Amino acid sequence: MNKIKVGFISFAHMHAVSYLNSMQKREDVEVVGIADENAERVRPYSVERGIPYYANYDELLAQDLDAVVICSENARHAEITKRAAAAGKHVLCEKPLGLSESEMLDMIQTCKDNGVQLMTAFPCRFITSVRQAKEAIDAGQIGEILAMKGTNRGTMPGGWFIEREHSGGGAVLDHTVHVMDLMHWFTGSVAEEVYAHAETLFHETDIDDAGMVHVKFANGVVAVLDPSWSRNRTFPTWGDVTLEIIGTKGVINIDSFAQKNDVYSDITGKAAWSFWGDDMDEGLINSFVDSIRDGKPVAISGEDGYYSARVALAAYESASSKQTVRLK
Repeated sequence: MNKIKVGFISFAHMHAVSYLNSMQKREDVEVVGIADENAERVRPYSVERGIPYYANYDELLAQDLDAVVICSENARHAEITKRAAAAGKHVLCEKPLGLSESEMLDMIQTCKDNGVQLMTAFPCRFITSVRQAKEAIDAGQIGEILAMKGTNRGTMPGGWFIEREHSGGGAVLDHTVHVMDLMHWFTGSVAEEVYAHAETLFHETDIDDAGMVHVKFANGVVAVLDPSWSRNRTFPTWGDVTLEIIGTKGVINIDSFAQKNDVYSDITGKAAWSFWGDDMDEGLINSFVDSIRDGKPVAISGEDGYYSARVALAAYESASSKQTVRLK
């Protein structure tokens, strides 16, 4: 069996660990190397798992690789993606895809020009309740979608996420993209108007940790989203992903992380959630690898990443101007 050879570039984003774990569960995948300028950050995975380490990602790209997984700081996504594409490697890039419309379109075009696939890391599409909702919507069980209400309320991640030069934005960027991708997926349409607020309400930072994003889609559907870092450290888990989808014949409510047990521990001194449901990161990785192996288009494209991220960028523009922003 010819194995798909994969490299990892940067463990700056915490999803890198779960993506690596999922890759290593597969017998048809070989993780060829990890590139990260911070050797200590990846030592538990490079040294302890015997995966070759590269201080420079160009050295990793020079290896015999089929694909790379990019989990760097947001500001480096475009640069690394284009270098990987030029080296002939397929790319799975962490969200948000990029920090401007022009750089995202450049990423997409560079991958096309080099004949490689670009997949945006939106694991929420692989949550059981989300996939069942999509099936119900496509089957017409709630009729035509009229409106949607969503939340992605988490804890503040800290680190480079609150450093604008590395992240490009705070909670509104970090947490708009996941749910907006689901909204695009469910409606089969794209957002064309954005009106938003972005504030700093919960933490002493210089970056937004709260917002409210109102969207109108090209097909007339309206939606509102709460993308925030409003969960404190005593909350049972990092946050939530919820959606209420209102149709002409019914309503669907999604609580993405409801597959859990409530745990009350004297050791931790607080309630916690023990999640027993499907692993959405594993679903994402399996989809990516299967597409590369079978030569089929990836399930979540670079264009999907672009359409989602540009809503978050427009939200900042709207919050600043206090005007509706129309997307072209």
